[in-house]
Formats: sequence, structure tokens, C-alpha cells
Amino acid sequence: MATSTQSPQARSNPDAFAPRPSPAAGWRTARAWRALGRVLKPSFSDCFFIALIVWLFMYGASGWISLLGDGDTGWHIRTGQYILQTHSVPTRDLFSYSKPSAPWFAWEWLTDVIYAVAFQAAGLKGIVLLAGAMIALTATVILRYTVWRGANALVAAFTTLAAVGASSMHFLARPHLFTLLLLPLCLWLVELDRRKNTAWLWGLIPVTALWTNLHGGFVIFLACLALLLLACAIEAALGQPRGPQIRRYAALLAGCSLASLVNPYGVQLQVHIWQYLRADWIRDIVQEFQAPTFRSEGQRQFEVLLLAGLIVCGSLLRRKMFAEALWVVFLAHSSLTSVRHAPLYALVAAPLVACEISECWRVAVTGAKKSAAVRILYQLGAELTPAFRRTSLWPALLILGLAMGGASLNWPRDFPSVMFPTGMVERHSGLIASGRLLAPDQWGDYIIYRFYPRQKVYVDGRSDFYGQKFGEQYLHLLNGSYDWRSIVDRNGFTLALLPVEWPLASLLKLDSGWRVVEDDGKAILLARVSSRRAAN
Repeated sequence: MATSTQSPQARSNPDAFAPRPSPAAGWRTARAWRALGRVLKPSFSDCFFIALIVWLFMYGASGWISLLGDGDTGWHIRTGQYILQTHSVPTRDLFSYSKPSAPWFAWEWLTDVIYAVAFQAAGLKGIVLLAGAMIALTATVILRYTVWRGANALVAAFTTLAAVGASSMHFLARPHLFTLLLLPLCLWLVELDRRKNTAWLWGLIPVTALWTNLHGGFVIFLACLALLLLACAIEAALGQPRGPQIRRYAALLAGCSLASLVNPYGVQLQVHIWQYLRADWIRDIVQEFQAPTFRSEGQRQFEVLLLAGLIVCGSLLRRKMFAEALWVVFLAHSSLTSVRHAPLYALVAAPLVACEISECWRVAVTGAKKSAAVRILYQLGAELTPAFRRTSLWPALLILGLAMGGASLNWPRDFPSVMFPTGMVERHSGLIASGRLLAPDQWGDYIIYRFYPRQKVYVDGRSDFYGQKFGEQYLHLLNGSYDWRSIVDRNGFTLALLPVEWPLASLLKLDSGWRVVEDDGKAILLARVSSRRAAN
């Protein structure tokens, strides 16, 4: 008979000698719970991100569909689909019958692929959700960057909202959103390195290679690096030891410049961009390349930031912050010659303006009573600052939830009818897809979206592709100039889909060789009488 070796205590209490968790294991568990709590506890910057999504897109006046206000999104989607299907980046034209197979730089091909994937996954909903998330993320980066620079949290929130308003003119689902996000991020890393050298700085070289294939705005970053070098040289001339910084940032500029050659077109892309940006004829055709008019609400907010930034430049120069002053002046000049640069100016200048306002506020409240409202508000902003420096999972969870959301969130099913003749195109899709169509460049983008590869267009939004000679011909045509009839006959148009206010629309409407198919007061569709008789 077996005899038990357990003591009476062990038999009466089996758990008495069970293994106990070690203190280290308990500490690790507690640390894991604390980490989980941090990522699930929303911060003020998270709330800012979520509020922008709700304010701008979910319950805004225009909603998600406002991001499709530029027809270029259409040909970007189709270009991305072509790349995915052929596994090659196009070097020849895909979309026009006016310049078939002419050399073409698809310089934003990587963004095109991203858009094509988003479209394949969720249609236009995928496109606008991606664009909206990038806009909210850009604004959140500016807020966090402003706080990092030392601005009061309340001032940082205010100036960031001003920058959002000034940038709203370009809140469109287009490749430039990558530049709006990457420029402040890259300058933030440069500023971090200027405070204390970090190896992360050299990560900007591969980032530039990526950026080059996303959008041509990488040249603005290279220009800012060149201005940083100039600032270091000025500081050295004033007697400050800047030799190591000059060598470091010269190496960075050289590395980023070489990285920009990593694209399907090599150095030809840089030459093409340079020629495109310095072409005067572009300003006559493309509105976003023209000077700001300061008429819309967004442009008035840009005007306020412009004046504030130029005033702040005086303080920056007095404190020998030459790089920041040069960036503000450079981007201010760029935005005054071309309104498309206004968002870049706003995103770079807003943090500097916020820091200056915060410093003035700090000095003003130094001698104020503790019960003074201005001092209480300043102290509140200072106490809130740590809450603006954290990030949780809530922004990502929001985007995931929206991606899974249904039609109740008013996702766009087509481009906005107030800007594109979507109804007329739908009603006459068979006729339009089979004819040789004349349409404005923006509507040509939409036709590419709707009918490519079945239908090609006379012109679309790729102004860099069509060139000056073609652009002048296009202006003659839309204005009904003396040679409009010869241009129409030479191109063999059989259909014309035009805004009713175009002079050419009135001329064709009165021409016996053309017949009105439909006129809805905004757009008019005409067909050649001869082509109809031939078809009958």
C-alpha cells in the first residue's frame, strides 16, 4: 500500500505550495496594462484629428464630395489602374486623340497606384477617405509641431485652424496632399536635428526618393534645404561656429538631390519640372498657378497669416533665426506668384507665428494678477500642452470605422454635379462614348474617368503634357477667336460638351452645321449635323 509523502498542511491546503508569480512578472503585466491604457486614452491632438474629420467632411457644408472638386482625380485613378495592369509606368500618352502616344511624364505615378488601389477597394469612397485622413493628419502634425516648438497649446490650436482654413482651397483628392503632409514633417525632423544631431536626419534621403514619385513638391523641400545652408553661411559670416552644420546639411542636400533621381525618368523629370514651373503661359491657363485674389474665406485667412508671418520675420532675424526667416520669405513670395503654394506657406509659417504670439502673451501676463482672465487662459494652455503631445489609437479606429461604414455617411458615388455635367453625361453616355468629343480640360478629366479606354479626349488637366502651342490653340477655341472654325474642322469634332457661358458654345449653337442635343442651362451638348446624317 502506497503511503502519501505530503504533509498534513499540504493535503489540507493544496495551494499552499503552488508556484507564486514572480515580482518581475507582475511588474511586466502592470506595465502592459499601463501601455494599453495610454494607447486607448484619447489625447487633445486625437480629439483635434477627429473633430476635423467630423467638421470638414462628415457634417460639413460640402462633405466628402468636395474632395472631388478637381477632375484630375479621374485620370490619376485610370493611370494607376494602367500601371497595375501592365506593371509599367507610362512614358507615352494614354488619354488624348489630339496628341496620341506623345511623350508624357507620369511623374506622380506612385500616388496614381495608391489611388487605384483605394478605388479598387472601395470606389470613390476609398479615394475621399484617404484624402480626408491625410488632410486631418497634416493638420494634426502642424498642431503637434507647433506645441513642440514651444507654443502655448491654445495658441497652437488657433493658428493651426487658421492654417487649415488658408489651405482649404486645395483640399482636393490629388497628389499634392502628400507634399502638404511631408513638407512639415521633414522640416520638423530638420529642426530636431538642429537642436541635437540625430541619425534620423539621414532618413530624409530615402523619404525624398519616395516623395519624388508621389508628387513634384519635393523641389520645395530641396529649396528649403538650400536656404538652410544659406542661413548657416550667414551665421558663420557673423562669427558663429557653423562649419560642422554647413558640412552636415550640404551632405543632406546632396543626398536628397541624388535621391530625387530615383524615378522612372531620371534627371529628365527635374528638367521637365523646371521648364513647367517657369513657363509664363501656364499662368494664363491654369488658375492655381495665378496670384491669389484674397476674395474667398480661405484666401482671407491666408492673407492674415501672410501679414503675421512677415511681421514675425523681424523677430526671427533679431534672434538670428535666419533659416526660419528665409523659409517664410521664400514661401510667401512663392504663394504670391502662385496661389497653389499658399497652403505650403500657411503650414510652415503658422507654427512660427504661434510661437511669437505665445512669447508675447507670456511676457504680457508676467506681471498680471493670478485672477486675471488672460493669465488664467495662458496657464490653462500651458497645462494642456502635455495632452497635445500624446497619440492614441482613436484616430486609426475612426478611419477604420469610416472605412467599414455604409451609405448613411453620404459617400460620393460620382463627381459633384455642380462642377461636372454628370447627369448629361449619364443620359447621353452612348453618344458621348462613340463620338470625337470636344470638352473643357476639367470635363475631359471626368470623361477619362467615365469612359477610358473606350473614349479619348481632346484635352484634359495635364497642362504640362499639352504644352504652350496647344494651350494657346485651346484658349483661341474656348474664347471663339477668329480661327475657331479652322481648329474645329482640323480636329474633326463630332460632339461638343461645353459650359453655356463659353463664347464657343454660343457660336456653335448658332452654326447650322451643329445641332443642340441638350441644354440644361449650365452645360450644352451639341452634335454635328453632317455626322448625324451620315449615321442615318
